[in-house]
Amino acid sequence: MRTAMLALAAGLLLLRFLPQLPPVSTLPILFVAGLALLPFRGRAIGCFLCGLAWACLSAHWVLDDRLPTELDGRTFWLEGQVTGLPDVRGGVVRFELIDISSRHSGLPSRLRLAWYGGPKVQAGERWRLAAKLKRPRGLVNPHPFDYEAWLLARRIGASGTIKAGERLSAAEGDGAWRDQLRQRLVAVDAQGRSGAIAALVVGDDSGLSTSDWRVLQDTGTVHLMVISGQHVGMLAGLLYGLVSLLARWGIWPQRIPWLPCACGLALGGALAYGWLAGFEVPVQRALVMVALVLAWRLRFRHLGVWLPLLIALDGVLLIDPLVGLQSGFWLSFLAVAVLALIFRGRLGSWNWWQALGRAQWSMGLGLLPVLLALGLPVSLSGPVANLFAVPLVSALIVPLSLMGSAMLWLPGIGEALLWLAGGLLAFLFDALGWLAGWQPAWLPDSLPLWGWLLVVLGMLLVLLPGGVPFRALGLVLLAPLLFPPTNRPAAGQAEVWVFDVGQGLAVLVRTHEHALLYDAGPRYGDFDIGERVVFPSLRALGIADLDMLLLSHADSDHAGGAQAIQRQMPAARVLSGEPGRLPASLNAEACRSGASWEWDRVSFTLWRWPQAQDGNQSSCVLLIEADGERLLLTGDIDVPAEQALLASDMPLDVRWLLVPHHGSRSSSSTAFIEATGADGALVSRSLHNAFGHPHPDVVQRLQASGAQLYDTAEQGALQIRLGRFEPVRGMRAERRFWREK
Repeated sequence: MRTAMLALAAGLLLLRFLPQLPPVSTLPILFVAGLALLPFRGRAIGCFLCGLAWACLSAHWVLDDRLPTELDGRTFWLEGQVTGLPDVRGGVVRFELIDISSRHSGLPSRLRLAWYGGPKVQAGERWRLAAKLKRPRGLVNPHPFDYEAWLLARRIGASGTIKAGERLSAAEGDGAWRDQLRQRLVAVDAQGRSGAIAALVVGDDSGLSTSDWRVLQDTGTVHLMVISGQHVGMLAGLLYGLVSLLARWGIWPQRIPWLPCACGLALGGALAYGWLAGFEVPVQRALVMVALVLAWRLRFRHLGVWLPLLIALDGVLLIDPLVGLQSGFWLSFLAVAVLALIFRGRLGSWNWWQALGRAQWSMGLGLLPVLLALGLPVSLSGPVANLFAVPLVSALIVPLSLMGSAMLWLPGIGEALLWLAGGLLAFLFDALGWLAGWQPAWLPDSLPLWGWLLVVLGMLLVLLPGGVPFRALGLVLLAPLLFPPTNRPAAGQAEVWVFDVGQGLAVLVRTHEHALLYDAGPRYGDFDIGERVVFPSLRALGIADLDMLLLSHADSDHAGGAQAIQRQMPAARVLSGEPGRLPASLNAEACRSGASWEWDRVSFTLWRWPQAQDGNQSSCVLLIEADGERLLLTGDIDVPAEQALLASDMPLDVRWLLVPHHGSRSSSSTAFIEATGADGALVSRSLHNAFGHPHPDVVQRLQASGAQLYDTAEQGALQIRLGRFEPVRGMRAERRFWREK
């Protein structure tokens, strides 16, 4: 039984790792073959094949609901209903739209839209909108987070920006009621923490600032502010415990069996909380697990712990096979498995404080392998933070928030309870902020498969009960975490990464012992590409520190992420063509034309036009040469700056050219392109950008010169092994079934 259930889960989970889906025509064959094996000894293989066939069929259905390629980037008039709670931050309204109708056929059934400077939008409203739609697409970098996979798991067939719109009907349905409650909660005086209360009650996290999320991430407490299995299970546990205590104290009516009532009340409370949270996928997963736990407590305790966990795993995956693409799925089930491993079948008992401490320590260690695999930060202060944060949130803050929300119709009572909950939240964030300042989150280097497997084995050994032979060996097997293997370029060679940062630029140049970052990516309000993309990619590549941060100039698309990079990975030196326009905290020095140096037999030379009239012309140009192979990084120089560069004594015959100003029409003159004689031209830009980069004239000139174009928007992050005269490698070449080339 258990073997067959594990095989079914393996077939369903294999979907995440497929480079491409098998054709739809082969799936019935897989399914029939699996069913044919079920009555025989090959039952496990049959369950595996059935699970794989169902997962692949579900993925095909979702992929078929994407915006067709021929409609990509076009603007449509459409109608639809707002679902979920709209997210309003920085003057941008973001929401999802369902029940879509349009005179154009082929539009997806679910859209994710952004309205810059748009009006107030409420859940349940119906709108008529003019929206520019794009196929689901994300940045592809060494950092493991995949936005396209996230969109696929949420069944979003297109994203887009709204140009105009009109409200057709007022808000209606459950979503409208939740939105009204959200607005009421945000308006309450909760000592500055009404946004956090809204996150705990209705699952709206838009009231949490970027600094709040950073504190939660650094202390490993993100799960406390996002409605998850912990919150749903906690409420169910409180209601179950209340009935249990009444029965133990003799207050419960003896004629009524207390156990079925306790289980029924707990399930009802969990369902009500799930409805408040909008029945999002994590909440659905939690409700399935809570229902199984209650059924196990009521009737099936003799089956042990692992069988209900397997039933929950298979049930969640059968309902939604794409849930395996979400990190929360792996974290939640592995967390429960770790707790079961720690507490199930132990001799003796622990005090409550021993149990809580053991649980936090074990969770911190047990979830380490999955955090590494998903590229998520590891909180070293997490066990300490959760030791006091979990009881505070579970036993006080969430009950007070729910009771206060339920009693808002009573003048003064609901507000008072929410004011008290807000005060506790303010205390909690102050304490977590202190811990985050003491020990921020650690983003480990990515490990090869063999190193990751050693960590998994070491973790399992350490978590075994005391007295088990070779348990101490587990600590030795965790060594790859502290001493990760690195694949550094040989002396005389350099590894160059042009990161996929959208409409901006960030280039890593790494020699055997040194690392330089040329530009740091853009920043859009609170969304910092330097923090979200560039820094995680640097850590994934094993970069521990930077010898130099070279910001070509001060424009936001090149220097916007610089402060985040300096905060998390301070560079020994910061140079720029416009040091005066950069924040003083960067302590940037001026780029000196003609300056040169050598790292590990790789030479670097700087150039800047002294007569520059604007920021683009002030860009600091960098020439890199490794074993006779040259790369020229040009920032945003325009045609006059190119002419000045041609008149300088810098050697310009290169193999690789970073196309100036993302391929703007004001740059990349014929004379400049011919002088460089580049075999490959690199373009860093976003797809469907508003500037039309790269301009068709520039593309034509590059093609006429014989240069091959490499584009981050089309190929993802670009890797060049300078000094080895190898072709460029684009990360989109690594196939995933949900990812377009």
